[in-house]
Amino acid sequence: MKAEAAYSFFFVPFVFFVVQIIFVVISSWLPLPGVPMPRPATLAVIDWKAVFESGLEYSAWLAVAESPELRDKMEALRQALVLEAPVVGFLGALPRPVHVVAIAEDWCGDVVRHVPVLQRLAEAAPALAVRYISREQHPEVFVRFLTNGGEAIPKLIFLSDRFVECGSWGPMPEACRELISRGKACGDVGAARKKVAALYEADGNRREVIRELTRLIDIAASREP
Repeated sequence: MKAEAAYSFFFVPFVFFVVQIIFVVISSWLPLPGVPMPRPATLAVIDWKAVFESGLEYSAWLAVAESPELRDKMEALRQALVLEAPVVGFLGALPRPVHVVAIAEDWCGDVVRHVPVLQRLAEAAPALAVRYISREQHPEVFVRFLTNGGEAIPKLIFLSDRFVECGSWGPMPEACRELISRGKACGDVGAARKKVAALYEADGNRREVIRELTRLIDIAASREP
């Protein structure tokens, strides 16, 4: 009887403990009341590593430019752009590699204006790698980055060292995008473009573009939230 009592004394709590563990595990698999379970994605998952590797480096992309005149203009802008010391310091000390897929074609004015900025940032950042693709090269990718339904470029997609999408930019700084949206809303895109041109003129050093791009680089290089 003593043996049976001792057996019950140890065995029953053990069984109770095991049942509790099983309950917790099963409960973790079940949806919480009122909380829907995640649903399968409706769009195909993009293989960002493959997309990145299919792109061209800047020099190769520039070599196949449609317009020699615009190619020379981009090179002149890139060479003339001077980065401020804090920006150079930030770019030189990225904690993790960052990859950028740039959807860009040299015929576009915004590409001519903004790609030299991206390239200067890449030149100052050993851990920042950029590859250039066209819209036609990966239409299944580009269609996910339309601007109010329009095929505006450039579009820059920022990826972590593991090729996880962390953000995107384009085709122009946020304040300029808002002006274009307002212009579309009121039916006067022409007036909006004049205001955008004025903002471009006032920011000859591309400081707003640099600020927005470095923020996205910082996010993609993050080691913690």
